[in-house]
Amino acid sequence: MSDNQVKSMIGEVFNEIADAIMTGEFGKKVKVGLTTLGSEHGTQELVKGAEAAAKKYGDFEVVLIGPKVDTELRVVETDNEEEMHKKMDELLDNGELDAALTMHYSFPIGVSTVGRVITPGLGKELILATTTGTSSTHRVEGMVKNALHGIIAAKALGIKNPTVGILNVDGARQVERVLKELKSNGYDINFSESVRADGGVVMRGNDLLSAAADIMVMDTLTGNLMMKIFSAFTTGGSYESLGYGYGPGVGDNYGRIIGILSRASGAPVVCEGLRYMASCAKGGLTKIAREEYEKARKAGLDSILKELTADSAKAAPKSEVKQLEKKPVTKSIAGIDILELENAVSSLAEEGIYSESGMGCTGPIVLVAEEDYIKAVDALLKNKHITERPLDCNC
Repeated sequence: MSDNQVKSMIGEVFNEIADAIMTGEFGKKVKVGLTTLGSEHGTQELVKGAEAAAKKYGDFEVVLIGPKVDTELRVVETDNEEEMHKKMDELLDNGELDAALTMHYSFPIGVSTVGRVITPGLGKELILATTTGTSSTHRVEGMVKNALHGIIAAKALGIKNPTVGILNVDGARQVERVLKELKSNGYDINFSESVRADGGVVMRGNDLLSAAADIMVMDTLTGNLMMKIFSAFTTGGSYESLGYGYGPGVGDNYGRIIGILSRASGAPVVCEGLRYMASCAKGGLTKIAREEYEKARKAGLDSILKELTADSAKAAPKSEVKQLEKKPVTKSIAGIDILELENAVSSLAEEGIYSESGMGCTGPIVLVAEEDYIKAVDALLKNKHITERPLDCNC
C-alpha cells in the first residue's frame, strides 16, 4: 500500500470520527434507499430532497436507486421502475439497506402505511393511521389494526405512551368499542380527548387541525385524502411541500421498512420522509410491530376480530378460490373497489388466471403476470369488477 493510500485511509477514519463527535452518533450509520423514478416533478426533485437530507442530518446515509445522476450520493443504477423496485427489495433483504422510501409500491393486504404531518394551526406533528395500503378488507377490523399500526410507528419514533384518537368516520364507534375492550383486557392504549366541549375519544375535524392526539385513527382512503390536504394545502395541490410523507408500511410479521411518497411530493417532503424512515429503522419498527401484535393477541385481539367479522362472513360468504400454480405477477390493474377485491381474485381464478390482491398508492389493485394482463382485464370487465379499460391496455 502506498503512502498516499495510507494517508487517504487515515483521513477517512478521521472524518468519520469527527462526524460522530459532532453528531453524537457512534457506530454504523443507518442506510436508507430512495428510488428516483416516477415523480411528477422529475428525478432531480427527488435527488434534491435526498441531498437536503444528507446535508441536514448526519446520522444516516442516503442511497439512490435509479438512473445515473450528477450527485455525491451513492447511486445504484437501474433503468426502469420494475427493475428499480426489484433492486430496492433485494438491497433491503440482503441487509445493504435498513429502510427505503419509494412511490407506487404494492403492499400485501394486511400492511398499511402510517403517515406523519404537521398541523397548520399549532405546528404540531400528527400521525395518521393509516394513509395507503389496507390492513383488512373489513372496514372496522382494518381501522382497529390501523390503530395498532399507528401505535407501532409512534413508539418507533420514541413516543413511549402515544395518545390515540379515532376520527369520526363510519365505523368509529365500533372501533372505539373494540379498542376499549382490548384495553380492559390488558393492552395499554392511552386514549386522547377531543378539544371540543363534549370531549370523548371520537375526534372531529377541529381535532385534526389542532393535533388533539398523537395518533389519529381512520380508514386508509380517508387517511390518504388527509395526507394530500395537509401536505399541499399551501401550494394549491400539485406540489406536496409539508410533512414526512405517507409513512412506513406496517403489518403483522411484515419484515421490511418501506415508506411511501406521493408522486406529487416535493423535495422538502422527500427530505423529511427519509428522516422518518431512518428514525423507524433506528427505533426498531419491525421488532416493535411483533411485540405490539403479541401484546394485543394476549388481550384477545384475534377472538375479538373474529367475532367482529363473523356477521359479515355470514351475510356474504366467500366462494372457494380455485387453486392455481403460483407465478410472478408484475402487472397491476386498478379501479377495483376494496370490498370487491377478493371477489375479483376469485373471478380471475375461475378463468384460469393466477392473480394476487394488493394495494397501490391509488387504491386496491389486482396483480397478474404480463402474459395474462389483457385476458385479466377482459375478465374483470365481464364480471363488472372494473368499469373501463386501463389507459395502458392496448386491447
